[in-house]
Amino acid sequence: MEKSKKIKLFIAIFYVTIVGLFLYYLFSKFSIQQLTSYEFIKDNIEYFSKIKETNYLLLSLAFLLFTVLWVFPFLGFGSPIALLGGFILGKWTGVFIVVLGLSIGATLLYIFGNYFLKELVREKFLNKFQSLEHKFKKSEFLYLLVYRAAGGIPWQLSCILPTLFNVKVKNFFLATFIGIIPQIFLVVSIGSGLETVINQNLEPPGIIDILSSPNIYLPLVVFLILVVATIILRKFFYKQ
Repeated sequence: MEKSKKIKLFIAIFYVTIVGLFLYYLFSKFSIQQLTSYEFIKDNIEYFSKIKETNYLLLSLAFLLFTVLWVFPFLGFGSPIALLGGFILGKWTGVFIVVLGLSIGATLLYIFGNYFLKELVREKFLNKFQSLEHKFKKSEFLYLLVYRAAGGIPWQLSCILPTLFNVKVKNFFLATFIGIIPQIFLVVSIGSGLETVINQNLEPPGIIDILSSPNIYLPLVVFLILVVATIILRKFFYKQ
């Protein structure tokens, strides 16, 4: 029990320190007014467009590294980074880089959890998720894939919970990579659509202008359908 408390304290201190340093650096360079201004957004779109024209590979690799760090150790989740990926890299490259980065980061978080948090996770969550144990033993990769696609659990916790079932690292990575593609594709598409809308408007577009763009409303509608489908899937998957 004492060991788990020390681990939790270490993680909390480490996380707060990393986030604090990042926020200090960010706000020492930019004010809140700058970060939220339309001119700042447009200027950065133009900046990244120039980088894409001159060194697209370097930008993609840098964003891949950022995505991995976003998940581990920053403990971020998928939607914000997927929107940003579509915004900066475009639809297709954005999907590949974000899915790969999230999968690598999630796998590193799983490995970390397997070594340092396993007993703590068993103590807190084994009774609640014990019904899944026989499913994972029956077909580890298949149920990991469904588990990733169904969602319904906070991203950080969903990366650590499989430590309950001793799943193979290879299966965890592949199931994560394949399972998150649909939702990441849709969110990246929305981010790419936002970049297109902003490029086409000198003044800040209204919400109606944004939602009326096919680049926004089509993936948004499909995303809502996917949300409903995953809710139904969860009911069957997490059924006792």
